[in-house]
Amino acid sequence: MTSTLIVNARLVNEGREFDGNLRFADGRIQQIGSGLTGKPGETVIDAKGARLLPGMIDDQVHFREPGMEYKADMATESAAAVAGGLTSFMDMPNTKPPTLDSAALEDKYHRAAGRAWANYGFYHGASNDNLEAIRALDPKAAPGIKVFMGASTGNMLVDNPETLDAIFRDTPVPIITHCEDTPMIDANLARYQAQYGDNIPVECHPDIRSREACIKSTRLAMELARRHGTRLHVLHISTADELALFEKGPLIRADGSRKQITAETCVHFLHFARPDYARLGNWIKCNPAIKDEADRAAIIQALADDVLDVLATDHAPHTLEEKAKPYASAPSGLPLVQYALNLALEKVFDGKLSTAQVVQKFAHAPAQLFDVESRGFLREGYAADLVLVEDRPFTVQRSDVLSKCGWSPFEGFTFRSRIASTWVNGVQVWDGSTLVNGPQGQRMTYAR
Repeated sequence: MTSTLIVNARLVNEGREFDGNLRFADGRIQQIGSGLTGKPGETVIDAKGARLLPGMIDDQVHFREPGMEYKADMATESAAAVAGGLTSFMDMPNTKPPTLDSAALEDKYHRAAGRAWANYGFYHGASNDNLEAIRALDPKAAPGIKVFMGASTGNMLVDNPETLDAIFRDTPVPIITHCEDTPMIDANLARYQAQYGDNIPVECHPDIRSREACIKSTRLAMELARRHGTRLHVLHISTADELALFEKGPLIRADGSRKQITAETCVHFLHFARPDYARLGNWIKCNPAIKDEADRAAIIQALADDVLDVLATDHAPHTLEEKAKPYASAPSGLPLVQYALNLALEKVFDGKLSTAQVVQKFAHAPAQLFDVESRGFLREGYAADLVLVEDRPFTVQRSDVLSKCGWSPFEGFTFRSRIASTWVNGVQVWDGSTLVNGPQGQRMTYAR
């Protein structure tokens, strides 16, 4: 494979933004510096001042395979991901069948091989009756164990207290949790059904999937983690109230130690708030719910202040027909990977975050948190997973959407940056307008 040299780039990595050049070959970054010149036969790309970032690592996606390929699959959704500058993904276990043992886990890896445009990892799921499978898990086989401490899409709620305690005690890998208290949500839903029957307004969603339900469940997960010394990552924080529960400071402390309990939010919580339900309805129905404008502002600030450690998508597509159903039967989730990095960079244009902070939360931190080997950074010897971002606006059209569901909540929205090019393992897979060169994703490995 011939080498490629990117010149005149604005590199963003490990808290720094600097002008420089980057050379890669054989799937790896070979050299980072200034004044590098092309070699005979080398491909030279002039970035013309565009930002060169490590490819984003999305640690929370639902690509729906196996079992729900009518609305998404690993090929279509990973294609959308690389078009959005996301070069690695970690997929959730609430598929059909759910990923509750090593056979189901390896089946997903087999399905991804040769089809995934981005690098891939798959979570092992937890249920009320698969504790032995969790205990037997090879720590190098999965980034973590996903525990649904609140019911969501799929039937994987873990609500047996003894089982929960044992999972936190015996897990060989980090635990990631969906934290909402299901009995509290069920009681809220019953009250709204008594009032509205089958015509509950979608605007009630953040009151049904309430902040109190989030707080109660998050507190329980943190209590279990502290009791057993478990590494815990709490997903998709949606309320200002929960932020006070988490430690402020960098994921990797000055002494080299790592936070035991970490927290994440998702790109849609940076953009949408309660008033958007009137315009978008079930399109932005998700679990946990998008809440108030004050929550949105607090979440953005918490990213800047290192209270929230990771930014992800929770990409969870459904068909337009499914989303058109009445509130109570319309599924939760929305397609996000294709425009997630653009959406995060909107907060840079707004002066709320720096590009370096976006890269920390969306690339470095997932790699550090899950011990991902040789990805997530612009470092010599690391995989050449790269994204070039130009500050040129574009407006989202439905015809641009690559996710199989065929729609986006951002249709008609104008982003101020665009993904000019994406490389996965040193091969260009997105040229700014088209997928090129076929799927190049590899199975991620973990330094454990």
